[in-house]
Amino acid sequence: MQNTGASAPGDTPPAQIADHSDVLVIGGGQAALSAAYFLHRFGLGERYQVLDHAPGPGGAWQFRWPSLTLATANRVHDLPGWGIVDALGLDCDHLPAATAVPDYFGRYEARFGLNVHRPVHVRSVRRDGDGFRAELGDGRSVTADVIVNATGTWDRPFIPHIPGRADFSGRQLHTHDYRSPAEFAGQRVLVVGAGISAIQLLIEIAREAPGVETFWCSRREPVFDPEPFTPEQGREAVARVERRVRAGLPPTSVVSVTGLALTPTIAAARRDGILQWRPMFTRITETGVCWDCTTEGGDPEHLDVDVIFWNTGFRSALDHLAPLRLRAPGGGIVMTGRLATVVEADPRVQLLGYGPSASTIGANRAGREAARVAAELLGVR
Repeated sequence: MQNTGASAPGDTPPAQIADHSDVLVIGGGQAALSAAYFLHRFGLGERYQVLDHAPGPGGAWQFRWPSLTLATANRVHDLPGWGIVDALGLDCDHLPAATAVPDYFGRYEARFGLNVHRPVHVRSVRRDGDGFRAELGDGRSVTADVIVNATGTWDRPFIPHIPGRADFSGRQLHTHDYRSPAEFAGQRVLVVGAGISAIQLLIEIAREAPGVETFWCSRREPVFDPEPFTPEQGREAVARVERRVRAGLPPTSVVSVTGLALTPTIAAARRDGILQWRPMFTRITETGVCWDCTTEGGDPEHLDVDVIFWNTGFRSALDHLAPLRLRAPGGGIVMTGRLATVVEADPRVQLLGYGPSASTIGANRAGREAARVAAELLGVR
C-alpha cells in the first residue's frame, strides 16, 4: 500500500470528524489501533474517534527506510484479533516494513471498522469545562471526555547537545531521515548510537555503500548477549522503565536496558572489523569530531568525516499536551494504573507508548487497558 495521502481502507475523510466524542484517541500506530479495537469490545464502538496526522495507515512504520524488511525489523507484533501472517501470508518476512505494515494496518482498520480519520493534525489539547478541547491544524476543534494519547516518538528525533555541532561543514542526519546506503558512497561516515538501529545501519552502510569508510561511537559501549533473550529479562526491563514513570522520571526505552542479541549478522560484522567502537567524542569541529579537544597539554585526537549520522533515539511526542501541564518536577509525567498508562495528575488522560507500553508487545496490553479505563470512567459496564 502506498501512502500517497489519499484515504486508505479504514480511513474516513477529515470532513466527517465529529465535533464531540466521549473518547478521543490521538495517533494511528499499533497502540492507537489496539485501543480502538478494545473500545469496540468494551461497548464504546460508537463513542470514540481516532485522529491520525499521518497520510495513511501504518504509524511510524510507513516512514522507515526501504531496506528494512519484516524479518530485520525489531519485531512487528500482531494486532489483537488478527495477526500479520493471517493478513499478508506466511511468506511476508521478505516484504519491506514501510509498505507491509501499512498494508496490514489498513486491512486491520477496514476489517474491524475502526473509526480512523486522517490526515488530521492535533495542535493542542486543553481543558474545557469538565472535559477537553483538541485544537486541530485546520482551525476546527473537537471536544472529548477522555483522552487516549498514542502519538509515539517518531516525530521527535533526538540529537544530543555536543559543543561545536553548528560548526560542522559536512552533512548531519538522524535515523528519522535515512533512506539508502547509496547516498554515502565514497564518504567517511561516523555513526553515533548504541541501539539496534545504529548497529543495523552501520553494517548496511559499511557493506553496501561503494568506497565508504565507516566509524562508530556512542556514550556507552553496547553489550552483545550471545544467549537467547529470556522472558525474565524482558519482564525486568519493562519493570525498570515502569518504576521510572511511576516516579515521574523521564522514561528510558525498554530496549536500552536489555542489551543487544549477538545475531549471526552482528557476529560477522565484528569479525570483519565493522564494529570497531569508540567512546563518545567531546566536540564537533568544522571537519569532524575530536576527543578531549579542550584539554590543556597533549594532542587531542581528531577524526575527519564527511557525515555524522545520529542514531540517538527519539523522545515522546507530547508537545500538544503541554497546555494540560502534566509534567512533574522530575521532568517526566507521573503515571499510575495497572499498566502505568494513566496520568496521575488527571486520570482522564492516558498515555500509550510512554514508558513500559512503548514496545510493540506492550502496546496491545496498553490498548486494552486504556479501553477498560475509558469504559469505567464513562460508566460503561
